[in-house]
Amino acid sequence: MYATILLFCTTFQFCFFIGLTASPVTNIKENNPEIVVDLLIDYLQVKYPKVNFNELIYVGAKRQKLYYINQGKLVSVHDVSTAINGVGNQDGSEKTPLGLHKIQSKIGQNVPLGGVFVGKRFTGKTAEIVTETKRTKSDDITSRILTLKGLESGINCGEDNIDTYHRKIYIHGTPEEGLIGQPASHGCIRMKNKEIMDLFDTVSVGVTVVILNN
Repeated sequence: MYATILLFCTTFQFCFFIGLTASPVTNIKENNPEIVVDLLIDYLQVKYPKVNFNELIYVGAKRQKLYYINQGKLVSVHDVSTAINGVGNQDGSEKTPLGLHKIQSKIGQNVPLGGVFVGKRFTGKTAEIVTETKRTKSDDITSRILTLKGLESGINCGEDNIDTYHRKIYIHGTPEEGLIGQPASHGCIRMKNKEIMDLFDTVSVGVTVVILNN
């Protein structure tokens, strides 16, 4: 009962403060990010008491933002594109999965910016990066891949029809950089190519990833 009340209180506080920082990324430091990060981690520690959140990637689907947090400090914030179909864990839905995950593998070390992957293998080809707000003819995965594994049995892992890793959901680069900041993917979390390359170099396999619909 106490844990339920505590989760409710931390959820309310987190949602309230996260609403205060719903402004563009350039303004997040003006809204006291330390408080937001503290409340986020408090919420996650109550919801997932056995998980270590010293290093964390947090994706806010409604906000179209990815936050990298290390040792309780906000290190970087990135505009992203989650699924155009919204959020959900069902296979075939082309939605971005929710919940607790980890980085299962890092793919693409030394691949050039814009390098195209098929089946998680570099093809040797390089995509043209489009900065206009328009779709390209192909849904290319470019530059770097961080594969995701769900950690919540029955929610995002354990059954093929809801398993994030089975669904081949990644954090990756895209040639459609002009669409970053709005839902545009088929389930994955897209980033600008230089930014996914920087994040790739910063994080390690096993880092916790939390995707929330806020």
